[in-house]
Amino acid sequence: MLAAMNAIETFIHAARAGLAQQTAAHGATWHLGEEANWSADLEAGSIAFDFADGTVATAAIQVVGTYNQADGSFLWGWDHPSVPEALRAHAQLAREWGEQQGAADFTARKRLCSEDDAWSFAAVANRLAEANGVYRGTAGSTLIFMTFGPVQLQKPGATAP
Repeated sequence: MLAAMNAIETFIHAARAGLAQQTAAHGATWHLGEEANWSADLEAGSIAFDFADGTVATAAIQVVGTYNQADGSFLWGWDHPSVPEALRAHAQLAREWGEQQGAADFTARKRLCSEDDAWSFAAVANRLAEANGVYRGTAGSTLIFMTFGPVQLQKPGATAP
């Protein structure tokens, strides 16, 4: 039992470290974290980041889950009423991993946890899916954790491919 818990914690720690490296690389190359605005289109399965210089970065997304700051609960994307079926795959990978590992935090639809725990959930989904990173968007008191794929940049005045 202790060995299994250590394996789970080791995997989560590695996932968080990998996500930190991805995030730093995105910040250095296309300035993730400096966006003036962001928007997600759940029907299209995409996210757009708008920057002050007119650059727009877009990527495909998956929804890992939402964190309610008011009550400290995380609702997994694999069974979330607001998440289209097509955007649940990465959350489902985390659920399957949780089932294999005996990690209840990944298999219960809703968990009381900290925001830091929600970041760990998203990092694990990101690693399992071999995604390009995680973005945490804000909608009122709800935080939306999304993995994203390859980023396309559209500079002002450039024509779309």
